Amino acid sequence: MATDVTVPTLGESITEATLGQWLKQPGETVKLDEPIASLETDKVAVEVPSPVAGVIGELVVAEGDTVSVGAVIARITEGASAPTSATPAVEDRTAVGKAEAAAPPEPAAAPAGAATPAGYGNHGEVAVGDSPTLSPSVRRAVLELHVDPSKIKGTGTDGRITKDDVLLAAKSGQASAKAPAPAAPVASAPQSSTSSTSPDRKEERVRMSRLRQTVARRLKEAQNTAAMLTTFNDVDMTAVIEARAKYKDLFEKKHGVRLGFMGFFVKAACMALKDIPSVNGSIEGDEIVYHDYCDISVAVSAPNGLVVPVIRNAQDLTVAGIEKTIGDFGKRAKDGTLKMDEMKGGTFTISNGGVFGSLMSTPIINPPQSGVLGLHRIEDRPVVRDGQVVVRPMMYLALSYDHRLIDGREAVTFLVALKNAIEDPTRILIDL
Repeated sequence: MATDVTVPTLGESITEATLGQWLKQPGETVKLDEPIASLETDKVAVEVPSPVAGVIGELVVAEGDTVSVGAVIARITEGASAPTSATPAVEDRTAVGKAEAAAPPEPAAAPAGAATPAGYGNHGEVAVGDSPTLSPSVRRAVLELHVDPSKIKGTGTDGRITKDDVLLAAKSGQASAKAPAPAAPVASAPQSSTSSTSPDRKEERVRMSRLRQTVARRLKEAQNTAAMLTTFNDVDMTAVIEARAKYKDLFEKKHGVRLGFMGFFVKAACMALKDIPSVNGSIEGDEIVYHDYCDISVAVSAPNGLVVPVIRNAQDLTVAGIEKTIGDFGKRAKDGTLKMDEMKGGTFTISNGGVFGSLMSTPIINPPQSGVLGLHRIEDRPVVRDGQVVVRPMMYLALSYDHRLIDGREAVTFLVALKNAIEDPTRILIDL
């Protein structure tokens, strides 16, 4: 008996997704609720679980196809055992930008169990028949670091390979792989193509992910809609650095998480937002919405682009609670397991470009929010203190805001309040 696998509900207002990767191929056995495919939505990657235990029979759609909620994407034969070989049902598709005149005739589709050199398939993708099941983020790490997944011992659930496993293997050099050799096409839609006019001049075309398309659209909408302006200030990080150095070991021992700078900045931002409520507000039609809570969006780097999960009611959390939440977001962003609900809402955003070495930037607001705080790298600079020139660890702060709602005076007052709290962390403790 065959059971249809359908696209699950993806969240409010999301009606379609892109099939990013098949985690199982025809002929492979699958357990109940075991992930068989990964879908890319406008916000996060969503894994599709198997509704029954059995054997994958037919893949109805190919990687890269757009699918709607409720659409059938595969069929599973219940209770069957895996055959010795199976032929994928989805036909290979020609790569975009392929040089037809120079291309040899297309070979027939290879069976799912066919061997492929060094654990790679067509277009440098991981060959399913020769390597363990890989999530999108893990597959990308494998390709970028040139490691052979078949030589990596997975530490994840059911022995699945995690991104940390790939990074460790690449660092140790024990799973290095040669560059992928030409191979017969696998049964999936290629995500990229490479063309060249000479050995030293190559070009690669990669389809934009649904997440990247959404980010691009929303950022441009923000520029077109809001009257954006950016105000700068700098902050002396001496007190926070000293507090962190003094208590980081005890903090980690008690709370199980490292003490970073974001905990201080989120708490300081909540205090400043309370004093300047317009920075925490938004415009809806001809009305201004003021929030008496602080849902802080934190920009987190993920394999497919920037994602912005939300720390709910950050004003009620301790520094430890904030650090735990951010740490969890960062880990799950890399694994591609953030949930839809964790990406919704948010009244104010903090983006820390300093971790990548940024000195100064003008961040773009995240609609319908009206403000975003940009943090930058800490570097020693000469400043004047009590009439003396001294060297202090300084950081530039940038507040981009919607000038339709927030006046320059309010923006400057917000940054000064934030600066005062960071330079004298005791203010955070006594709510001053």
